[in-house]
Amino acid sequence: MRFLIDFSYCGMNFHGYQKQPKKRSVQEELEKVLTSINGNKEVTIFSSGRTDALVNALHQKAHFDLEKDIIPYKLKMALNSYLPADIHVNNVKIVNDNFHARYMVKYKIYEYKINTYEYNPLLRSHVFQYCKKLNVKKMKKAIRYLKGTHDFTTFTSSEDKRQNKIRNILSINIKEKNGIITITFKGKGFLKYQIRNMVGTLIKIGEEKISPNIIPFLLDKKDRTSAFSCAPAEGLTLVDVKY
Repeated sequence: MRFLIDFSYCGMNFHGYQKQPKKRSVQEELEKVLTSINGNKEVTIFSSGRTDALVNALHQKAHFDLEKDIIPYKLKMALNSYLPADIHVNNVKIVNDNFHARYMVKYKIYEYKINTYEYNPLLRSHVFQYCKKLNVKKMKKAIRYLKGTHDFTTFTSSEDKRQNKIRNILSINIKEKNGIITITFKGKGFLKYQIRNMVGTLIKIGEEKISPNIIPFLLDKKDRTSAFSCAPAEGLTLVDVKY
């Protein structure tokens, strides 16, 4: 039987979502508990995508198959009973055997949060503690150049070996409330460090060190060394995945 789970996690204590040798990961913690529930028969989960070390998730999605017959509500209760406190399963449902959590994604929503007020230790796990004022109006001018379909090579990590760097950003929005700037990105998929690299450039624009009009130039360059520093991981959260 194939299940789809919706789950949250605090990325602060993980080396990323994906399982890695001798490093704590979200995938490993979930598979360990699921394997136990499945009568110690190994379970592999397939997520909507990977998140990097320190990146958080509110509604990550993943599917897996179990040999054990169990209703979704009881599976949710069992998972949350044995998972560590920094992972929580929000929902479990049965899906068709041909469902795939990664390949059937319609779009994803990410948020990047920046604190421009006094340092707040209570926010350090999910907000970048920048603690200086930014020109949000100029940042808003810049995001219109990032919307749509572009080659995002300039904003992609050199570690990303995929040949095709063309992605479509459906929408980007910026809002500010009580000193917290929230930048929301919506798209079917993103490249490694793409969002954090775009935010790093938006911060430079907000510092008024570069013009919003630099974005088309950077996209045309297709050169990572032309862009600016990558924003810290802890400010990024995977908010939702839609199918």
